Amino acid sequence: MMGQGQPVRAGMVLNSQRHLEHNISLAKPEDTARGMFFNGALGAVRKLAGEDVARRCHEVTGERKHVDFFSYPVASFLRLCLATVENVGPRLGGCEATLRWIGEQSSRDFLSSMAGKTMLLLAGGSMTRILSQLPSSYRAAVSYGERTLRCTPEGTGHFVIKRDFLPHAYHEGILRGLLLEAGAKTFQVQGRATGELDSEYDFTWR
Repeated sequence: MMGQGQPVRAGMVLNSQRHLEHNISLAKPEDTARGMFFNGALGAVRKLAGEDVARRCHEVTGERKHVDFFSYPVASFLRLCLATVENVGPRLGGCEATLRWIGEQSSRDFLSSMAGKTMLLLAGGSMTRILSQLPSSYRAAVSYGERTLRCTPEGTGHFVIKRDFLPHAYHEGILRGLLLEAGAKTFQVQGRATGELDSEYDFTWR
């Protein structure tokens, strides 16, 4: 489903391996993400599929190791996502489901970090306060893109992302993981691409 803005390249299947490969070609060296996301994804792969599979996924990043709060090219993270899809995607339900799985892991990794724990502490248990800090949390985690969010005390939200290299299924996973970790009893998240690197999300929670 496409919204307003420049369309994704004609014929592109969203949240696919081809989509990941295309976005790798768009990323510049200065577009970076924190090492915690690499380590979290690799840890999840290791737990699901074992050390040998995790090692194969790690090799594609070109790094011997990742330090949680150091920054690494997001193109390397996209290659890690692609390798994860190739190695464990079939048991998770394909590329789209795997991207959501990695996104949920990214939420858990951020919230277990010092910055994430501080965010939860400052929110004082308020879901709307937790969610309102999502754009600034992205800014602390990656060097690229713009995000805006609005949410209501009634449990609805709308999240807009501009110039982000991860397909929208990944960010659906981010939102799902955040809502789960923040204590939502039930929730729904629906994302859609609105441009080549742009997307929007509507979500509800209780």
